[in-house]
Formats: sequence, C-alpha cells, structure tokens
Amino acid sequence: MTDVTRTIKSVKSKNTVKIKAPIVEALEKAYENPTYQFHIPGHTKGNGTLPDFRKLIGKKALMVDTTDEFDGLGTLHPATGPIKEAQELAAKAFGAKKTFFLLNGSTAGNLAIAMGLTKKGQRILTNRNCHRSVLTGMIISGAEPLWLIPERFEDWGIWGNVSPESVEEQLKAHDDIAMVWITNPTYEGVVSDIKSISTICKRYNVPLIVDEAHACLWNFNKHLPTPALQLGADAVVHSLHKTGGSMSQSSMLHVAENSILDVDAIEKALKLLHTTSPSLMLLASLDAARANLESQRGKNQLARAVENAKYLRREIDTMEHIHHLKPDFGYKTDITKVFIKADGLSGKRLESILEIDFNIEVESASDAGLLILSNIGNSRNDIKYLAECLHKIDKTNYSDICYLENKKHMPMLTPIIKMNLRDSFYAEKETIPKSQAIGRIAAEVIAECPPGIAILLPGELITEAHLPYLQDYEFIEVIK
Repeated sequence: MTDVTRTIKSVKSKNTVKIKAPIVEALEKAYENPTYQFHIPGHTKGNGTLPDFRKLIGKKALMVDTTDEFDGLGTLHPATGPIKEAQELAAKAFGAKKTFFLLNGSTAGNLAIAMGLTKKGQRILTNRNCHRSVLTGMIISGAEPLWLIPERFEDWGIWGNVSPESVEEQLKAHDDIAMVWITNPTYEGVVSDIKSISTICKRYNVPLIVDEAHACLWNFNKHLPTPALQLGADAVVHSLHKTGGSMSQSSMLHVAENSILDVDAIEKALKLLHTTSPSLMLLASLDAARANLESQRGKNQLARAVENAKYLRREIDTMEHIHHLKPDFGYKTDITKVFIKADGLSGKRLESILEIDFNIEVESASDAGLLILSNIGNSRNDIKYLAECLHKIDKTNYSDICYLENKKHMPMLTPIIKMNLRDSFYAEKETIPKSQAIGRIAAEVIAECPPGIAILLPGELITEAHLPYLQDYEFIEVIK
C-alpha cells in the first residue's frame, strides 16, 4: 500500500462521507502503473537529474513530477478529466460557481482578472496596500488605480481596514469606475466590512473583487471571519499554499454563483498566462488541500490552529513588554494571524532575536512588529515553545540596533501619480543613483515580499519620504 493510499484511506475512515481527491487518485494510479516515457519532463522519472537532488527530495517525488495530457491525468486548459472534477469539488467546497486552479500563486488569478475584465483607461478602485500583482495586472490591461486609503494603525506601523464610506464616496465622485478591488484581510489579519462594501457596489452596479489570498481557511471554521463569497463578492483569489496546506505557488480563483463577471474572459486570460506544462504535483496538492480541509482531520487541525492562537494571545496578555494586535477599535481580525510588537524593539530586531537565539522563524517583520501564523500544521508544543521564548525576551533587556539603519519596511505613503501605469512602464527610461531620484518619476514597480505592497509604482513621483524604504537599492529606474 502506498503512502498516498494510506492517506486517502485515513481520510475516509475518519469521515462518514467519502472525501474524494481525483487528481491525487489519478496520480497514484499513474505511479503504480509506470509507462515507458518518451515525453516531457526530460528527467524521465528522476533518472536524468542530479543524484544528490534525487536523494534530497526522494525518487517518488520525481516519478510523479509530470504534466497534464499524460497518464489519464486530464488537462488544465480546458479543464478535463480528474483536473476538471477536482476544480468542481473545490467550487462546491468554497461555495463558488466556478473555480480555477492557479499555478504561479494568486498572482496568476489577479493578472487574469485585470487582463480579462478591464481595459485601457478604465479606473479600478483599490486599496493603497494592494498586492503588487494587482498593479501588474493593470499594467497589462492599461487600467488605472484610483486609491482607497485604509486606516493607518500608526502605533503598529501597518495598514488597517477599508471603510465602506470611503468606497461609496469614491463611487459617487467617479462614474467611470469599472471595478472595486479590495484586499481582505490585510497581510496582518485586519478584516474590512465586506458585506457593507458589497451592498454599496451592487447599488452602483460595479463588480467587487476581493483579494482574499490570506483567508482560504475561513470557509471551514465558524470562529474565523465570514468569507467574501458569502458576503456578495463577485470573485476572490485564495492562496491555498499560504495557509491551506497546498504546495508553494498553488492557489485558486473562485467566481461567485451570482457574479456579474464574464467567466469566459477570465478563463481565456488564464490560458494565456498559465504555463502550457502545468505541474501535476502542484495541482494534486491543491486537490489534496481541499480534501483535507473538508475532512474531519482537517477540521480538527484548523480548530487546533484557532485554539493555539488563542493560547498564544493569552500568554502574551501576561507579558509586560510584548503586545499583540487586538480588534479593540471597531475592526475585526483573523485570530490565527498574531501580529506582535515589543517595547523598545523594532520588528526586525525582534525577528532576529527569535531566529538567532531561539531557532524560530516567523512569517515576516516590519518596522514596528512581526507576524506569527498559527498554522494547521503547528502542534500545541510548537506554540508553547514560542510562548516560552517570548516570555524570556519579555524579561531580558535586549537593545535595538535596527533603528540605527534609518530603514523602513512597510510602505505607508500615498502615491503622487504623474503618469499612468502602462505608459510609464513602457516609456523610455534610465537608471540613476538613488541619491538623484528625488523629483523624478518612477518607471518600475518596487515592492518587497512579504508583503508585496508597492513602495514605488510606474508613474509615481519619487520624494524624500521614499528613501527610508529604499535602503537596499543603489539605483532606481525612472522616466527619461
């Protein structure tokens, strides 16, 4: 019996309803019935790869590293066979009319939405802290961002929620807005009132897209916020690889049941953007992640992640110098995303202490604090160890050295736009020393990941306020 079979049987035994994973099952069948292979990938089930690499990841992984059209695995575009069935099961699980599996992360979904649904000169109402892929999509289509400025949580150095009132204000003032595109939750877990924003969008007959990349778990636990598909959004993207258990780079795009969007246009854009040799391992991992989240085992794991987050937050509440972001001011948060800060320490300094002194890696760190994810794969012992280490830090007089760098990590500026995105990106440009860039117009997207929020975008005026965010850049590309 293979490991895959044991996993599937384990899932079945813990559920009264069979949890199907069609791509996983098809890939298992292909593994158990090997063929003579005279097609891509050229490593031919691992025989043509570096032995040290094969030893590192295992021969079995290389034997199932194949692409669509072979071994009865179906195709991605158009979706056929097990891939089509897996996407239909995902649509049902997430409450969508149509679900597309994405390679190249939620970025591919955002690009397809912009490319398929927007045109040159159209305005897209989006939040300042949108992911850089939203801007990239507009560069492709020629659409232009109209900025929503969320609340700033100055004490925490992060962006907060988008108010419904700000959305309606912009829709009233501009009758050429083609789409409202909201990031929810923020990278740090702050949640906006999507239900009210959706109601406003419907009143103005404007589609609502929600970049819900960091919220793929919400549909599977009542203690988490309500997913946007249930609140009236027309489409969402989910990064299953971030928190849902799939492999890195794999995501999903869901179109809502009552969406006013052109699904065919999205699919045609995806076909142009996607590789023509999709990885069945990545597609199978999406199928497996959905199956796991629907299973009792997955639900138990998610419940444990929620309880672990509550435990960690209770422990932090007992600390004198370490604090966690709480929904104290009228907004909501995703409890599994624990954003913390320490008195007298920058987020980057706190991150380095955890990594160097305690062998702990966190999701990210910025100017004021750092982000900890309570994942479905974390045990209670993991969280207890983290809490113990934070207690030690709380009682130790660490000094901060990061502030001396005069460096900032979370872009908190409102862009001054001088040219449109697409024209700026394709304009004649030159590369100049950063010291000479003030007063010039940027010609590139500069966005550090994580969290992928733009420091500069094409067409933006470069000011002195940008410099602390550009410490790692010696040269900047500007309009000539």
